[in-house]
Amino acid sequence: MRRLPTMDSFYRFYKGRQVTRCVMATVALMALVAASYSPPPRSVNPVQRRGELRVVTLEGPTTYTKGTRGTEGLEFRLAQEFARQQGLDLYVYPVASPALMRAELAAGRADIAAGQLTADYSWSRVGDAAAVYDRVAQLVVYHRGEEQPNIEDLASLHLLVTAGSPQEEMLRRLKIRLLPTLCWTAVSPFGLDPLQDIQNGAGDYAVVDANEYAYGQHLYPDVVPAFSLPETRPVQWIVRHTDPDLYAAVNRFFETSRQSGLLGALLTPPPQDRRVLAYEDTRQFHEDLAARLPQYRAWFEEASLETGVDWRLLAAIGYQESKWDPEAQSPNGASGVMMLTSNTADSLGVEDRADAHESILAGARYFQEVREKMPAHIPEPDRTWLAIAAYNVGYGHLEDARRLAQMRGKNPDSWQDVREQLPLLADETWYERLKHGFARGAEPAQFVDRIQRFLKLLEWQSATVRQAQPALSHPDATWVARPAA
Repeated sequence: MRRLPTMDSFYRFYKGRQVTRCVMATVALMALVAASYSPPPRSVNPVQRRGELRVVTLEGPTTYTKGTRGTEGLEFRLAQEFARQQGLDLYVYPVASPALMRAELAAGRADIAAGQLTADYSWSRVGDAAAVYDRVAQLVVYHRGEEQPNIEDLASLHLLVTAGSPQEEMLRRLKIRLLPTLCWTAVSPFGLDPLQDIQNGAGDYAVVDANEYAYGQHLYPDVVPAFSLPETRPVQWIVRHTDPDLYAAVNRFFETSRQSGLLGALLTPPPQDRRVLAYEDTRQFHEDLAARLPQYRAWFEEASLETGVDWRLLAAIGYQESKWDPEAQSPNGASGVMMLTSNTADSLGVEDRADAHESILAGARYFQEVREKMPAHIPEPDRTWLAIAAYNVGYGHLEDARRLAQMRGKNPDSWQDVREQLPLLADETWYERLKHGFARGAEPAQFVDRIQRFLKLLEWQSATVRQAQPALSHPDATWVARPAA
């Protein structure tokens, strides 16, 4: 049998240039191919190619809401900043449940799921869990007036928890590791909020996120926290499997934002969300919401159509003015639902200030007139807050406060900066230097604060969640253009 040449012998032949032309041609061809080879071009990141980041979320005060001043919510703020840093347009849309969020990722309609999520096996099938950006305390809550339990009582409490939620998974772990007698009732995620069950007396105790409670306490004033569970809940984004570049960018964003302090600022609720109404005020509001608002809501909506001012903002102003009482009167002679003075009522053609319909329509027109006086360059929501202050104290006094802000090195177009100056309108040191003189400036500051809180309650109370729809056509979506180059 003929033996095949070894590699050593081939090398000796080649080195001695004793190879055939055929072999030489083959070697040359191989060298040419090797020299000219380059790896196939890497496919362009689909998000970068599209130029748009698509984020699916859940509707709620801790995630994403569309209020009278535009889109708000923690997840929206985070997504907006991430898209800005990446130079991308942003498209954010809500769906009704985490299961529908997973469906959006699986279908490729969404790039990121962001809804105060905690990754588990159900998410691992459709996406990759990004770095944890927050840890949220878990509260056991109970009804005000009942005996307050403590953590030593946990195993004997019958708890309500949302079925399939991270809170239910946390209770399972506690039962396995520490408390074999621990029990709970899992309520439908499409039913009442556990906080509402406690408020209504349908349950004794519930487990909720501390973030959710921070907002829910205004909707459910009789629900109070008892203690925190031993574990906190990690919160993270889920990035669809097919985009490793996006996953890496998300992790870099949270790491650099944490180091710079930006993440802490983004996680902090805006000032109007941190102000808390007194318990009695919140309880009274909810009673009036049920008993009085239904009589007047259609007229607030009519006034909204006429003026373009959101009906909930008009209703919040009316509630602060009169508690939606058409017979209300103030010491300075104002009266009616919108507390119109006789001069204002005459200028607006109001014949009977006690007529709720007339008062609401006229009050809306007056507010719109005041807002239209504000300089057009002032951005929202500052323009609205400044206009509400002017509605209360008068446009001239508000302009004095804006001048004070400028004199003191503050921004006269910022509601927060102007708010700080308003009490000085009652200080002789300052009001003598101003065009319109003395005013009780603390009152409009408090007036706006309370309207902001009533408005939030109305927005959360009237929020509705729609079923998932394909991206680019969702009615509750928000689209934000990328920053100009």
